[in-house]
Amino acid sequence: MLPNVGAIDAALEQLEVDYSAAVGIAAIDTRDDVRFSFNADERFGFASTIKLFVAAQFLRAVPADQRGERVFWTADDIQAAGYSPVTEQHIDDGLTYAELAEAAVRQSDNTATNLVLARIGGPAALDAALAELGDETTSVVNVEPDLNRIEPGSTDDTTTAAAFTAGLEEVVVGDALNDDDRAMLLDWMSGNATGDALIRAGAPEGWVVADKSGGAAGMRNDIAIVIPPGRQPIVISVLTARLDPEQAYDDALVAEVARVVLDGFR
Repeated sequence: MLPNVGAIDAALEQLEVDYSAAVGIAAIDTRDDVRFSFNADERFGFASTIKLFVAAQFLRAVPADQRGERVFWTADDIQAAGYSPVTEQHIDDGLTYAELAEAAVRQSDNTATNLVLARIGGPAALDAALAELGDETTSVVNVEPDLNRIEPGSTDDTTTAAAFTAGLEEVVVGDALNDDDRAMLLDWMSGNATGDALIRAGAPEGWVVADKSGGAAGMRNDIAIVIPPGRQPIVISVLTARLDPEQAYDDALVAEVARVVLDGFR
């Protein structure tokens, strides 16, 4: 257990008040298995953080010699999926599945995500793959952009911080992926263009963060592997949701939560 857990909990409770939001956190120090949790079993919409697990399952399920297959899509696909900064530039020439998986993680490209998800069998197949990794909590039902619409009382397209942290540990530290594929996934996470204001902003100076963010409406999430200098990593999930779903999310909440929790692991 972390020292000063009571103080950390109090700081997080105050952040919930300050930002009028619910917060869920689960973190594991892989050096000594010290753990921290706060509302870790509460459900939140996962939004685009699920793209990390789409890419991880792609690397698990698709042999390396099949990842170079070139894929094409239409302008209608882009319009239907929404945010697609990479694939909208390649309607004419397409991209390989490997390039699509990278775009899903680095740039949070929705069309790329949907194409890779279809390649691995769709939401139900990803849901089953997560269960194989021990995560029977996360419920993957929809593709982009519908997975961002969480109906009150529904578990569709939701997870918990505990479930996501355990799954993240399996794919970035454990043996769910071989060494080469794990290194590739970590490289994509290290180049995540959407996470600079989140866990990375709250981490102590000199700590390296590889992450995958997600956000829609009042939801803002980030899941990451955080590597302090000269030691094993910390795996952490920060999930947040404004109490009024009409209010926009705030990156600063995720950064402040990360700062409070990661300071406790120093």
